[in-house]
Amino acid sequence: MRLISVCLILFSIALMMVSCDSNRVFDEYKSVPNVWHKDSITSFKINPPDSINPYNLFVNLRNTNVYKYNNLFLIVEMVFPHGKTIADTLEYKMADPSGKLLGTGLTDIKENKLWYKEGVVFKEVGEYTVNIQHAMRENGKVNGVVELEGVTDVGFRIEKP
Repeated sequence: MRLISVCLILFSIALMMVSCDSNRVFDEYKSVPNVWHKDSITSFKINPPDSINPYNLFVNLRNTNVYKYNNLFLIVEMVFPHGKTIADTLEYKMADPSGKLLGTGLTDIKENKLWYKEGVVFKEVGEYTVNIQHAMRENGKVNGVVELEGVTDVGFRIEKP
């Protein structure tokens, strides 16, 4: 009986923490099966709420201790409703100098909220597409990492500033 009460209290606290995210406009994750292949593109379809207000954009990433690099290179592409495309190659720090993975989480799964763009106004009305793929390379090698291990989920988030 006592265990049930403790579980109910913990569940209630977790539910309140999730529901109190008043800045969230869009937040979605997609799972990465086993490894993240270099040709695999994770896509998100977005219908912004308005074409007036600015928003902050983030790439969210969940990774495990299997992730063996101290950084992460991503190609993030935004396709506008009328066909215009903007692509950015981004680098994020994933570990501190000692090799300890950054991010939040008490288990071996770390969650990283990575800045993509700040103060974006979605001026075009309609559906936007955000495509994310990794662009990892090992030092001294020309060809990229074909199968990136340790990434479990890729997400995209839009917030009110």
